[in-house]
Amino acid sequence: MAVNKILTFLFLIPLLTSCDRGYRIEGNSSVNILDGKLLYLKVMRNGQMVKIDSAEVVHGLFSMKGKVDSVEMATLYMDEESILPIVLEDGKIKISVSNMSVDVSGTRLNDALYEFIHKRNDMEVSIREVSRRKAKAVLDGLDYEAVKVGLDAEKDSLEDEMKRYVKTFISDNYENALGPSVFIMLCSSLPYPIMTPEIDDIVKDAPYSFKNNILVKEFLSRAKENERLIEESRRLNAAESQN
Repeated sequence: MAVNKILTFLFLIPLLTSCDRGYRIEGNSSVNILDGKLLYLKVMRNGQMVKIDSAEVVHGLFSMKGKVDSVEMATLYMDEESILPIVLEDGKIKISVSNMSVDVSGTRLNDALYEFIHKRNDMEVSIREVSRRKAKAVLDGLDYEAVKVGLDAEKDSLEDEMKRYVKTFISDNYENALGPSVFIMLCSSLPYPIMTPEIDDIVKDAPYSFKNNILVKEFLSRAKENERLIEESRRLNAAESQN
């Protein structure tokens, strides 16, 4: 009987542990404007951002905690202004906000997300630096065409490297919360939903679970509808030009 009781207890341990799964956020901020403000943690629910937690920033510190039924993306807000994305997952999540940068760490997916964000930001800085060097060359009176050829090739190479990095990150995370979220971040930089070669390259090899994500699915639907409208407009313009 004693052995049976021990075995029963052992089988219950995973169930008991799962009940205690939750996120614990410990944040610090050196941004004066945040002190005394309420920060809100919001997640997407039925197409709307819904508040699930809040905390006041007191002397640069704030904390939140809650249960985690499944890993999901969230956003930290001050009033209606989004501050940073965060992955809600089991464990202690550390947030650091300064005038120069924001950082989230302490759990596996948050570490991966912010490593990606920082590296991509560094790549964008390198691309902007090439443009700055081109402008400086003009001011210095150098042969613009000769400089342009070399710097344009360098810029194209850096942009291609960044596109490959983004695609690899998304494809490596197709099956978790990061893939769809970073994909939507990428798409939000477009003036309107459209299937660019970069986006098409990401989507073509994606599994059903990725394409069926509610935000990804909505973007793809709108992008394809916009493509149809653009093509229809081209046909009408071509027909009018022939008359």
